[in-house]
Amino acid sequence: MQTVKLNNGIEMPILGYGVFQVDPAECERCVSDAISTGYRLIDTAQAYANEEGVGSAVKKSGINRKEFFIVTKLWISNYGYKKAKKSIDDSLKKLQTDYIDLLLLHQPFGDYYGAYRAMEEAYKEGKVRAIGVSNFYPDRFVDLCHFVDVKPAINQVETHVFNQQKEARKYMEKYGTQIMAWGPFAEGKNNMFKNETLVSIGEKYGKSPAQTALRFLTQEGIVVIPKSVKKERMEQNINIFDFELTKDEIEQIRALDLGHSLFFSHHDPETVEMIINLIR
Repeated sequence: MQTVKLNNGIEMPILGYGVFQVDPAECERCVSDAISTGYRLIDTAQAYANEEGVGSAVKKSGINRKEFFIVTKLWISNYGYKKAKKSIDDSLKKLQTDYIDLLLLHQPFGDYYGAYRAMEEAYKEGKVRAIGVSNFYPDRFVDLCHFVDVKPAINQVETHVFNQQKEARKYMEKYGTQIMAWGPFAEGKNNMFKNETLVSIGEKYGKSPAQTALRFLTQEGIVVIPKSVKKERMEQNINIFDFELTKDEIEQIRALDLGHSLFFSHHDPETVEMIINLIR
């Protein structure tokens, strides 16, 4: 598996398995399938309510914990220094591990500065190997970077062929932060799986539009965490390193970028209210 080196020297796989919207009752089975397929990067979050399933699958795999790269995220209801500090320990227990490889702030709302201080402390104590953020747009990302001791190693944001985060990546690169994609398939929006460009390029290599999209993202240096509850799809998603897109093909796919979200904007007051109300 290809890896990327984070700003503190730690390496992480460029492709992993995400468990967003995976039923907690199904999570252990799904992660076990992913592990048997070859995935070692597993991405979860407190808000997904399935950290326990991830922890159980990793524990029962019989594979050395050091072989895995586990990612989880603090939810808004656990923001603030004291709450975040406690929730980090809670996540460690649920994941059945002594350390978390990467810990992120899930959303840029509430007392995320207090939560980040708790993450910095956990990082210095060795409970966490790397820390970062998720869904931080350039304005809040730059602001945070100027007022923390440990610069974010990762910013996990909506990234796919139709929203390539070109402007945001400029600021991440400026501050030494690695981009990580959520929603690399855009959840099928904009008819992605039948997109003519992806279909045409994929056919040349005997690959699906989904595999072509993932290959594009990884060649662009973006960490991806595709999700599927079907083992055959997991196998397809990880089978993208036996071909390489040409410069011309890369440019064709770059041209698909619409430059905006296909889901929601964190600058939209209604979106902010919707996310914040999830904790009330």
